[in-house]
Amino acid sequence: MKRIMTILAGTLLMAFGYYTLNEQFGLAEGGFIGLSLLGRYFFDINPSISMIVLDIPFFIGALYFKGKRFVGEALISAGALSLFYEMWYRLDLFHFPEQAWPATLIAAIASGIVTGYGLGLVLKSGAATGGDDLLSMGLSKLTGLSIGTILFGLDAIVILISLVYLPLSLTLYTLLAVAIAGRVVSVMTREPVTAPAAAVAELK
Repeated sequence: MKRIMTILAGTLLMAFGYYTLNEQFGLAEGGFIGLSLLGRYFFDINPSISMIVLDIPFFIGALYFKGKRFVGEALISAGALSLFYEMWYRLDLFHFPEQAWPATLIAAIASGIVTGYGLGLVLKSGAATGGDDLLSMGLSKLTGLSIGTILFGLDAIVILISLVYLPLSLTLYTLLAVAIAGRVVSVMTREPVTAPAAAVAELK
């Protein structure tokens, strides 16, 4: 139950950041969400369909390598993220009419902290919010890089491609947000140093 509550808390924070900060300030999205938006721009494909198509292979792979429990919790995470986003959208509690550069800069920083912390909670609980998280987790195992670093790299590629329809200023603000989020995730998902390892490190 504690794991599920952690997942719900994390997705609640993520949805808050995505709607209240990213959506209202025009910040773009990375990962599979960003790819789905590119699919709509280039090929007029419904993002809700393309996101499912992108996620399915990774969930099938996770079912094979991680098992039913992991995939079940990942599906809970993905579903909760969508439901919480809809909740924040309907509540519409916060409005930011002024979107001059200082406000957008602050929004980008806040978005990185809030969404990064929310995703960190989900990942620390052993779940994932979608196929891009699963991909990052797999690449982290293969390369030894932190999940946050890989997430930032994947997001940055998608966001830079999004320059085809995004203003440069919003692209840079979005890159700042995902860089901060990636750093927060890296810190939160860092493996603790064991006592023997710490002693060896001190001797070196």
